[in-house]
Amino acid sequence: MNAPEKPAPSLPSTSEYILDNFKPTDRIAVLVLNRQLGETTQRITTAQKASSPEFQAWLRYKNANGADIYVGMNALQHHASTRTKDDIEKISHVYLDLDHGGTASLEALKNSDLVPRPNYVLNTSPGKFQVVWKVKGMTIQEAEALNQAIVREFDGDPAATDSTRVLRLPGFANKKYDEDFYVQACTESTQTYHLRDFKLQIESQDAPRHLQEEVARKPLPLSSTLSQSEHDWAFAKRALARGDEPELVIQRIAYYRANDKTDPNYYARLTVTKAQVALDTTATHKPNENKSQSEPTKAVLEH
Repeated sequence: MNAPEKPAPSLPSTSEYILDNFKPTDRIAVLVLNRQLGETTQRITTAQKASSPEFQAWLRYKNANGADIYVGMNALQHHASTRTKDDIEKISHVYLDLDHGGTASLEALKNSDLVPRPNYVLNTSPGKFQVVWKVKGMTIQEAEALNQAIVREFDGDPAATDSTRVLRLPGFANKKYDEDFYVQACTESTQTYHLRDFKLQIESQDAPRHLQEEVARKPLPLSSTLSQSEHDWAFAKRALARGDEPELVIQRIAYYRANDKTDPNYYARLTVTKAQVALDTTATHKPNENKSQSEPTKAVLEH
């Protein structure tokens, strides 16, 4: 007897993907980035209009002429004209960007009981993925803390944890490489998740706590959310400590921040240099045993 055929994965169109992740009246940010020309265009419009044939035709034209296409993953307030945290109306997604070791990290994620099955896995280029969960009932602080915990667990992009982050839209070519790679989104689940569905731990100055236990007592404080530069510094420090070559770490951070920094290579090298100095200082200076345990210590360097 032949084994039953495995059902083919669902690959939604761009319009289907938008309308499955947002209500038609949700206002969302669509980012059009042409690196060769140094042009960035952001359109804030309803999900219904963004999924329309006319808008999609404009995006295809821009993509064919060298632009990468992205979408903000959290709906914006109706009066919003920018994509800042103050403009976010509600948290509707958490996500993970898998670049370095993406295939292995994705396999580990799918076999883990620490996170629920994602709603979408986007293949953004060979061996690189973006993972999306639909969620509700989370604050910005809770969502960003959860994004950070997912990054730590599965070795994701530490820069892709901000609630205003844009991810790639499926159906368009990735223009970062010599050859076009068309982004595809594979549907994995139709569920909408809550914070309690994630069993990850969050870093703190005291001891790691399960996110759902912490939130049951009180909302996560603003201080639990680090800036992207602080995450880059922490990522560099962890990578160097485990023996990664500094130049490789610089390349990773420069790639992560290509969309955000005028000179990502300079920024990445400065970040790695500061992380190496911090590691060298820790290795050569023992902590003062007489120092009060309650005295606060500086966890990150300013960039």
